[in-house]
Amino acid sequence: MKQILRGGTVVTGSGSFRADVLIDGEKVAAVGSTEEIARLAEQDTQVADVAGCLLFPGFIDAHTHFDLHVAGTVTADDFATGTKAAVRGGTTTIVDFGTQYAGESLADGLRNWHEKADGKCSCDYSFHMSISDWNPSVSRELDDMMEEGITSFKLYMTYDTQVDDRTIFEILRRLKEVGGITGVHCENSGMIAALQAEAKAEGRMGVESHPATRPAAAEAEAIDRLLRLAEVVDIPVIVVHLTCKEGYDVIMEARRRGQKVYAETCPHYLLMDDSLYSLPGFEGAKYVCAPPLRKKEDSQCLWKALADGTIQTVSTDHCSFTTEQKKLGMDDFTKIPGGMPGVETRGTLLYTYGVDAGRITREKMCELLSENPAKLYGMYPLKGAIAPGSDADIVVMRTGVDDVVTAGGQAQNVDYAPFEGSKLTARIESVYLRGTQVVKDHQVVVEKTGKFVKRGKYDL
Repeated sequence: MKQILRGGTVVTGSGSFRADVLIDGEKVAAVGSTEEIARLAEQDTQVADVAGCLLFPGFIDAHTHFDLHVAGTVTADDFATGTKAAVRGGTTTIVDFGTQYAGESLADGLRNWHEKADGKCSCDYSFHMSISDWNPSVSRELDDMMEEGITSFKLYMTYDTQVDDRTIFEILRRLKEVGGITGVHCENSGMIAALQAEAKAEGRMGVESHPATRPAAAEAEAIDRLLRLAEVVDIPVIVVHLTCKEGYDVIMEARRRGQKVYAETCPHYLLMDDSLYSLPGFEGAKYVCAPPLRKKEDSQCLWKALADGTIQTVSTDHCSFTTEQKKLGMDDFTKIPGGMPGVETRGTLLYTYGVDAGRITREKMCELLSENPAKLYGMYPLKGAIAPGSDADIVVMRTGVDDVVTAGGQAQNVDYAPFEGSKLTARIESVYLRGTQVVKDHQVVVEKTGKFVKRGKYDL
């Protein structure tokens, strides 16, 4: 069955233009004028009127944590609820983090994540592979991962899955051989541990100690260390969830040395600040994440970097917990499960407070949410484009609306909304996933049709 999306404005990274889109099965068949598309259509072609709407390539969220066992609990969103929320928010592809735990092979980690996700996803999906136990056997497995379409990897410089500098260096050298790339969580674990021990010894066990013990300097130092290792290996790397100007300055200095460094940030680092940790009672625990929220001046730096292209992607780091789960750290801030939900509101928040606020253009938004992640994670032009031959993953966004974020109106499996009460001037009206309308009138109407995406090498 062929379909036509008629009367919308197609948004690309290089420009926006009024056009009709012809969908044939799962693919975009043509993009052109109403007359051009009509000549290509058949008599029984279905027509959807999208006049007045923006048509974005399906958004890609390359940083989610669904069904993750962490901090003595399991994230509130599994792949069923998380991807349903994602597609409602315009995200047609997620890349979650498969994890190799101590004693496991990479194949074990990949198999475990396929078991969590296969048959449960309402958008397309893939995995990065987190490496925590490095040895010669695992090194050899990188070839197998690349063959499986797992072409990006994750390293932690903190947490119980962290790897040391020598291991990072060895992994980077091996990734250069196979053509893979890694995203790295950058924080100085030793500094954090010392500050946490000091806070506990002084009886400072409340939420306010979370940002105090994970300062921006801990992030910036780890970024610098990572980039010096990458400099010697001569390989690009990705700094994930960048939060602060100090870290941004380190990245820019490395680029001036001639290094290729990619950077990602998240909506909560753009729109929130660390004053939320001082809310009365235990309210601030809702905003505990790592790295933590920073200062308003850090957010201003990140917005400018989005506008000038020095930060390439905006992901969510969706890692959701209920308020009851957050209470695991009621008496000890280090036991608060770290993470926030965000996969459902990323697109409308970025449009409202980015495009409508004059901070970025809608073309830049398309780059950040669609084109750049598709290229960086080996999916372009299958994903990230509205062009002949691409998957018909299309977001129909109506602007000029007057909506409000509420916990009661969300699909994600959480009893609070971090952006509760925030006004939205954009609404995701419809979403097409490989040609099937899975969201209609802002509601998910088709679930669990997502497919695994076998990815190629990065190309950005």
